[in-house]
Amino acid sequence: MQFEDLKMWQDSQEIYSRLAQIFNKEIFKDYFFRDQILRATLSISNNIAEWFERETNNELRRFLYIAKWSCWEVRSMLNLAYKNDYIDQILFEQLADKAKHISIMIYKYIEKLW
Repeated sequence: MQFEDLKMWQDSQEIYSRLAQIFNKEIFKDYFFRDQILRATLSISNNIAEWFERETNNELRRFLYIAKWSCWEVRSMLNLAYKNDYIDQILFEQLADKAKHISIMIYKYIEKLW
């Protein structure tokens, strides 16, 4: 198995792609917001990928927790995006639910490491 086969990695890549389509448009001028939400989303998939190559359980847990915390950050940013009318309610709910589900999947992996 490779990290690309993991549903949690695939889902985090999907969130990034959907948000990049919105926030990379030339008309979107809140660059700080755009950079923050896209970096947080990338952090999820990148830390999952990095976790996959680690050797000790402590290292594995560390990278998975960072990915999980990034899920929370993405959810927080999605709330702001919705409140500021950057995204509509449907997209907000879809992506927030996906981020919650990724967080749950990550936690299940962390539990297996104890």
